[in-house]
Amino acid sequence: MAIEITDGNFQRVVLESDKPVLVDFWAEWCGPCRMVGPVVEELAKEYDGKAIIGKLNVDFNPQVATMYGIMSIPALLFFKNGQLVDKQVGAVPKHVLANKLNAQLA
Repeated sequence: MAIEITDGNFQRVVLESDKPVLVDFWAEWCGPCRMVGPVVEELAKEYDGKAIIGKLNVDFNPQVATMYGIMSIPALLFFKNGQLVDKQVGAVPKHVLANKLNAQLA
């Protein structure tokens, strides 16, 4: 299951992680976010132990969303060693996200 990421735990969970991290910036009212949500949950199961997969609700956690200039959701940001290394905005097929994650595991 994807981890809930918040303004309060972002530093510890994402920036201090020793594994690659995928953060799904989303909101309840966002239709495309609801399409991506199940894909993110599948990735969380498949990459368990290899990567951190989390979801950040932009309505309740505006600080991190603002820090990374999130203007459109869903926005999926990929981090490695505390650095933003890749980004995907909008709903895409699962294999696109998996390929981006695999690139961070290499």
